[in-house]
Amino acid sequence: MLKGIGVIPNWQKKKVPEVVAGIKSFFSRHDVPVYVAPEKDPLLHVASPMDEIQKWPQIVDLAIVVGGDGTFLRASRELACTNLPILGINLGHKGFLAEIEIDKLSYFMEKLVNGDYRLGERMMLHTEVIRDGRHFASSISLNDVIVSRGPFSRIIRIDTYINHDFLESYPGDGVIIASPTGSTGYSLSAGGPVINPFLNVLVITPICPHLLYQRSVIVDQNDVVSLTVATKGADIFLTLDGQEGFALKYNDSIHIRRADCVTKVITFEENNFYKLLHDKLI
Repeated sequence: MLKGIGVIPNWQKKKVPEVVAGIKSFFSRHDVPVYVAPEKDPLLHVASPMDEIQKWPQIVDLAIVVGGDGTFLRASRELACTNLPILGINLGHKGFLAEIEIDKLSYFMEKLVNGDYRLGERMMLHTEVIRDGRHFASSISLNDVIVSRGPFSRIIRIDTYINHDFLESYPGDGVIIASPTGSTGYSLSAGGPVINPFLNVLVITPICPHLLYQRSVIVDQNDVVSLTVATKGADIFLTLDGQEGFALKYNDSIHIRRADCVTKVITFEENNFYKLLHDKLI
């Protein structure tokens, strides 16, 4: 018996109020309370409603995210250290992170109530920025960490190391460090490989490298990837999951490793990554 359900909607999407109302109605018939992140703090536009969801670990068993991949990514960072599993309902386009399409919502809600689901863990990335030899900033992300040039900047150079061993100095538009979950995002568009999201590796993919070759490098989950800004006088930015970030300076070092937190996800037997890959990309 579920003690409660948390719902994190992206209120900016048109169908969200209708979907949330349907979720509340369904679980009320099964005497399961539903707690909804407030509309006044849209998850993707204003500060996250942490005051609402910080109490969820004591009152809910799982969180349902209603929106697209962007909403799921934001929720994964907010809930990573709560140990709450996440179930995504896709109202976006590709929807690689969401387990459920909206037209099958009722079917899968029944499975939730009956306990007919599985739990999995997805690796997250921990990023630390070192500036002038000191800690400057740190954060976690589910998809990727991107160091890239600004819209009007020239080619930049990013020196890349693995466990302090020099790998390559990439001239081009930047470098992507992706988790397996993020391998189907920007890294894929930049020519990177597709990786099963339940594996534990990191993927280094250069963005439009000014080289005669372009190859991604896959490294072990315990490796630390370090990027150093090797170009002066250019607009260079660090971006996490395409949602958070800031400007970098010459000689900044960015260290990316496997995070201590994971994103727990709910999956169903009839859904699997390879079927999703076929449906979405082929």
